[in-house]
Amino acid sequence: MSLGRVHNFSISLDGFGTGEGQSRDAPFGHAGEGLHEWMFTTRFWRQLVGESGGTRGLDDAFARQITPGIGAEIMGAGKFGPPGWHEDPEWKGWWGPNPPFRTPTFILTHHPRPSIEMEGGTTFHFLDASPAKVLETAREAAGGQDVRIGGGPTVIRDFFAAGLIDHMHIVVVPVLLGRGVRLWDGLEGLEKDYEVESASSPSGVTHVTFTRVGL
Repeated sequence: MSLGRVHNFSISLDGFGTGEGQSRDAPFGHAGEGLHEWMFTTRFWRQLVGESGGTRGLDDAFARQITPGIGAEIMGAGKFGPPGWHEDPEWKGWWGPNPPFRTPTFILTHHPRPSIEMEGGTTFHFLDASPAKVLETAREAAGGQDVRIGGGPTVIRDFFAAGLIDHMHIVVVPVLLGRGVRLWDGLEGLEKDYEVESASSPSGVTHVTFTRVGL
């Protein structure tokens, strides 16, 4: 069976995966881009946006693991758009006409709409269903490859609590947000089911991986 995977998901020292006050002009609320600056300096990211240069060290090695073997993506409504996006029939996500996912991408929302086929192989599907049902649907679309659970923090927390995540890569960024949406609430003790490893980067972030015992 294909795996449920999380990659490159950044949280603050106090556990927030996004800030407060998300809007069309502030996708991560008051956190801005601070949780993701570690990735923007990597060679992987620079190549992705058509630029040269970038670091080749530990951050780059982890960043590159986000794509291989992925056949479908799942994300929450808050990652797809700001509050109220479902009321705008023209809203097609933050990423322009050619989103970076390149796979069937399933949006968990209480406001389903017809699927949207984008450039580059991404098709957005909108489902109002349980995490288990959405994962089952995504696995069918993935054609034997793994499914990436893309976030935000509420979606990852719900899939983690339901035992549906097989491998998770979290990046702990040395900032304090104080408010927003936390990742870890209600997940006490789940680390017992995973092999947990961490590695500190010269950039100041810490990469923490959770791999289900027995994989």
